[in-house]
Amino acid sequence: MAAQPVSRMLRRVLRSSVRSCSSGAPVTQPHPGEPSQPAVEVPSGRRRFLREHAAPFSAFLTDSLGRHHSYLRISLTEKCNLRCQYCMPEDGVPLTPKADLLTTEEVLTLARLFVKEGVDKIRLTGGEPLVRPDVVDIVAQLHQLEGLRTIGITTNGISLARLLPQLQKAGLSAINISLDTLVPAKFEFIVRRKGFRKVMEGIHKAIELGYSPVKVNCVVMRGLNEDELPDFVALTEGLPLDVRFIEYMPFDGNKWNFRKMVSYKEMLDTLRQQWPELEKLPEEESSTAKAFKIPGFRGRVSFITSMSEHFCGTCNRLRITADGNLKVCLFGNSEVSLRDHLRAGASEEELLSVIGAAVGRKKRQHAELFLMCQDSPPAIPSISFRASLHVQGLRHRVSFSSQMVTLWKGGRLPQIPVLAQRWLGSGLPQRHYGSHLDSDANPKCLSPEPRAPATPSGPLPTSDQLTHVDREGQAAMVDVGGKPDTERVAVASAVVLLGPVAYKLVQENQLKKGDALVVAQLAGVQAAKLTSQLIPLCHHVALSHVQVQLELDSTRHAVVVRASCRARGPTGVEMEALTSAAVAALTLYDMCKAVSRDIVLAEIKLVSKTGGQRGDFHRT
Repeated sequence: MAAQPVSRMLRRVLRSSVRSCSSGAPVTQPHPGEPSQPAVEVPSGRRRFLREHAAPFSAFLTDSLGRHHSYLRISLTEKCNLRCQYCMPEDGVPLTPKADLLTTEEVLTLARLFVKEGVDKIRLTGGEPLVRPDVVDIVAQLHQLEGLRTIGITTNGISLARLLPQLQKAGLSAINISLDTLVPAKFEFIVRRKGFRKVMEGIHKAIELGYSPVKVNCVVMRGLNEDELPDFVALTEGLPLDVRFIEYMPFDGNKWNFRKMVSYKEMLDTLRQQWPELEKLPEEESSTAKAFKIPGFRGRVSFITSMSEHFCGTCNRLRITADGNLKVCLFGNSEVSLRDHLRAGASEEELLSVIGAAVGRKKRQHAELFLMCQDSPPAIPSISFRASLHVQGLRHRVSFSSQMVTLWKGGRLPQIPVLAQRWLGSGLPQRHYGSHLDSDANPKCLSPEPRAPATPSGPLPTSDQLTHVDREGQAAMVDVGGKPDTERVAVASAVVLLGPVAYKLVQENQLKKGDALVVAQLAGVQAAKLTSQLIPLCHHVALSHVQVQLELDSTRHAVVVRASCRARGPTGVEMEALTSAAVAALTLYDMCKAVSRDIVLAEIKLVSKTGGQRGDFHRT
């Protein structure tokens, strides 16, 4: 059920027929096998002119360490139509009065000056640059500057599909799109706004118009989206994307905590478990990204290591804020107002003198920031409860990576898991649903009779200490790095006592909300895959199989849930099985609560587990 809204949305976004942009001009999507339109690039004659007339690099843009600053980022606005949690407070930030912001002519005047002195790349940022009404005109006028090779933009993608055809025509040559999750519900949680569908449309439009690669920026935050790294990487198999994983960085208002930061090396280790063939690409001069590629994949993966392995030594970037301040370092507090000098009538020589003095004062690196990071432990043994609670209210998702690529290629819907229905006994049919049919699956109902105490089938030593609490009494994650990978299987069960009225409606599939057994079965499968996000100190487990069965028990007017999980790894899957059974039971309650509030969830328990170092367990 949960998969259908996502799949319908993606089919609308990615359907392969003629589509219309907001201007009303038809845009024909190329059919598979047909070449896309080439990305915007500098004309060959202009490139030749630039090579033949190359001048010595400006002394005004060269700092005391000899770094040449050829890359300028210009913020067009402080406004943004999202409220990303890592970027700004929920209630936004105080905005500078409009009269204090750079006018279009002032933006272009400064851009001309910097390009004349050697800047060959300008990136437009914000806020969200596409909320500025004259952004297309600004791009068009920048495109006229001799010596400027690249005009890029960093956007949240909300307005990109609508504006990109005009921006491409104006001369936009590079696109970075911010997207921190592939899960619509989580997207709304992170950015505090709706808009996932629009961002997907923007990415699709960029690919359709021939931009390659389309850069997708993903800020990785522990406890929130680090489990989606493989999903993002899988997109690069068939799409010309450069997925760039960015280490979580501190900014005013985002309550930065080193425990939320996932380091580049940790991300790389995670991905190499699934793709050991991941190979490093040669680093480009002054690049902030460490690029990797999986052989045979169309796109690539990059890491922006601002925190763990800074790139200050090769930094070639300068920034102009929306109110006209020049920043020589993203993390530095030192700024000089170019706007004030412009409005005071400063000559070009006087402006260059101000710029040169600021560049000359640029530090080797912003020491305080990196000392803070280096003092932090490289491996995170515990999780901030504040961070873990961020995602507990979310319900989603079918794992989505291969489905996303498939949908992007052909517009097909993901398949709903097979549902099995069995007829037990006489009279009204007994309904049985399973998420998967195995040849060795037990076809019988769980016995409703009282159970004897559980007995382990092998050695199961107990511990006199809580393993999830450290010596200081703080919550801590168990280190499973030294444990061997073994095949792990766990089975859990739960009972939902519905009462006669609700039971009959479920049995006859007459609930107004829909088929309770189907919805509960899907919820159980999804819950198993999300256990590490719901239970703070659980490890993320790559499950190889989840099976959820729901059977009717007429003697107790109940539904018996049985969930089985399997994985190969260093840690068990009993929490996944228990979470699956419990959420399936809760979903049944939610489906039936309008009929009766006298519903009891009972007997949530582990039935068996195998494959652990402490021996097998079977409840008898």
